[in-house]
Amino acid sequence: MLATAICEPLPSDNRDFQDIAMKTHIKNDFHRHPCFNPDAKGQYGRVHLPVAPKCNIKCNFCDRKYDCVNESRPGVTSSILSPEQAGIYMAKVIDKEPRIAVAGIAGPGDPFANGIETMATLRTIRRQFPDILLCVSSNGMGIGPYIEALAEIEVSHVTITVCAVDPEISRRIYSWVSDGNIAYRGLEGARLLLSRQLAAIEKLKKFGITVKVNCIVIPGVNDHHVEAVAAKMKEMGVDLLNCMAMFPNVNTPFGHIPQPGKEMMEDIRKTGEKYLPQMRHCTRCRADAVGLLGEDRTEEFRGCLSACASLPPIPAQERPYVAVATQEGILVNQHLGEARTFQIWAPDGDSYHMIETRKAPTTGGGIRRWHQLAKILGDCRAVLISGIGETPFEILEKSGTKPIEAAGFIEEGLAAVYEGKKVDSLKGRRKSCASGKCGGSGDGCM
Repeated sequence: MLATAICEPLPSDNRDFQDIAMKTHIKNDFHRHPCFNPDAKGQYGRVHLPVAPKCNIKCNFCDRKYDCVNESRPGVTSSILSPEQAGIYMAKVIDKEPRIAVAGIAGPGDPFANGIETMATLRTIRRQFPDILLCVSSNGMGIGPYIEALAEIEVSHVTITVCAVDPEISRRIYSWVSDGNIAYRGLEGARLLLSRQLAAIEKLKKFGITVKVNCIVIPGVNDHHVEAVAAKMKEMGVDLLNCMAMFPNVNTPFGHIPQPGKEMMEDIRKTGEKYLPQMRHCTRCRADAVGLLGEDRTEEFRGCLSACASLPPIPAQERPYVAVATQEGILVNQHLGEARTFQIWAPDGDSYHMIETRKAPTTGGGIRRWHQLAKILGDCRAVLISGIGETPFEILEKSGTKPIEAAGFIEEGLAAVYEGKKVDSLKGRRKSCASGKCGGSGDGCM
């Protein structure tokens, strides 16, 4: 009954490296983050937003489960949310549990195997709740290209799971790691993962982001190696180490290994404490956890989570504008990657008028550029362009700004968007895109 009752019926700018790092550093707030500050666990809570179902590595101890209500551990959620649904759910959680200070994304897969959904969610929460702390937990494999964007939206706390700093040990822990469409196994995969993890931690610290490292302790595999992990993490400037006892999952290769005992874990934490502060109050949260660490309300909010996960997309009417890539203000005639500015249009009686011009993000920023653009066009239901690559298309669409390839007069495109007409007839000859992925140089896609 509680799960049903908890939720009522449901109906830019461009900053340089130093500016981003300084602002993010100022926003770091240990005292309100219950995972990073044990004194906060009885006063401030967290909500995990389960928007990341896919994963890019296969851990031999992990068994991800969706629609699961019976287990309380990482990798488990009862529902998956879209970024828009996550924003609605967050509002309802805050209304019922005002002690929530942190919104985090921790799976049930890896946030950066679902990078577009993760960044869209974080932008949504930052826009709606500017004072909330933002936090993500990742295996480190795919986070690298997103770190600048994380800093720009003031994600202040990041957790990276590092189970070994010796590839010979790592190769026993992971069945494979995936980089794009290529899977790497054995020593090759272990080396690749470690290199990505270390590079990510170094870059996160350069941007002033607080970093916690989770080290899953697996008896007979890496329990003897945790001190080496702690020493390396200290060298990297990590702020906090969380030595976590492996949770045995029977359907995994390590399902037969017993969970390390309390005495073993305490000895390991004491050793790790020679190098870094230890997190001793971890509750091994689910990917949809809600509430205080010592007063979890995940079960109570389950009905609300499920209801939000069933919501249809937010109506376009809640985004009043349309952006246009144009050279002279008459025709839609610029590729997304070529546009240095975007005209912003709105309805005006039976016609339309341009309300302002917005600068496009600086060229050459790669994937970061398209996340910046999604933020700049956050109040636009659509963007009219003559051509677009696959990557920016996905990022903008997931963020709620629909890219529409068009050719011809601007007002014809606007009429199609606002009047709900088919836009197929607007599409002209598509500009060639060598790779299908815009790289941000300003010369078309690449």
